Amino acid sequence: MAYEINELKKIGLGLIGFGIFFTFLGALLFFDRGLLALGNIFWLSGVAILLGWRSTWKLFTNRENYKGSVCFLLGLFFIFVRWPVVGIIFEIYSCIALFGGFWPSVKVFLYQIPVVGWIIQYPITLLDYLRRGSA
Repeated sequence: MAYEINELKKIGLGLIGFGIFFTFLGALLFFDRGLLALGNIFWLSGVAILLGWRSTWKLFTNRENYKGSVCFLLGLFFIFVRWPVVGIIFEIYSCIALFGGFWPSVKVFLYQIPVVGWIIQYPITLLDYLRRGSA
């Protein structure tokens, strides 16, 4: 396996998973402010544990990532002042801005998970087969 996953990183991944779950559940239940805030806390603590405290601090304070960091903080602020739809929009943009460079690494990691990797790769393989077959 290309990535070494120790117990602390498993906890970080679990917290990120809980954060995504609670955020999804909060959006599904008509943007429930409590669930969205809990999802943000879980997600942020999971990222901090997964990357490490210094790397997380450098990620959010890096000059190239200021737009993403400010949008994330604004999104959190809007969730706490009861404008959850605006807050979620800001947070979606901030995740794309902050973690856009991680997508190739995430893709490689997901391909190596036994069932998930097959599910992700199968449509790509099928489309490649159909494209070569029709040519």
